[in-house]
Amino acid sequence: MNSNIRWAKSYTRPAGALFMRIILVVLGVLVALAGAVWALQGAGFILGSFMSNDPTWIWIGAVTALVGLGILAFGIRSHRTAKHA
Repeated sequence: MNSNIRWAKSYTRPAGALFMRIILVVLGVLVALAGAVWALQGAGFILGSFMSNDPTWIWIGAVTALVGLGILAFGIRSHRTAKHA
């Protein structure tokens, strides 16, 4: 058990952790925005597309936006580490 405690105190993040976090945040924002646009097109607020006024795209957009928010939340929370005694 002591070896686990020593390992946890000496743990450092991999070199690409910050880069991966930035990628996840950017990807989450882009996916959430795309989902929001699709939902607004499906609801008829944004016209000029085959998706306009099609209720199917409201649901597809809403689910996509939620997935994007999940990716964003994971990217933001991934930098937190467990507190050590």
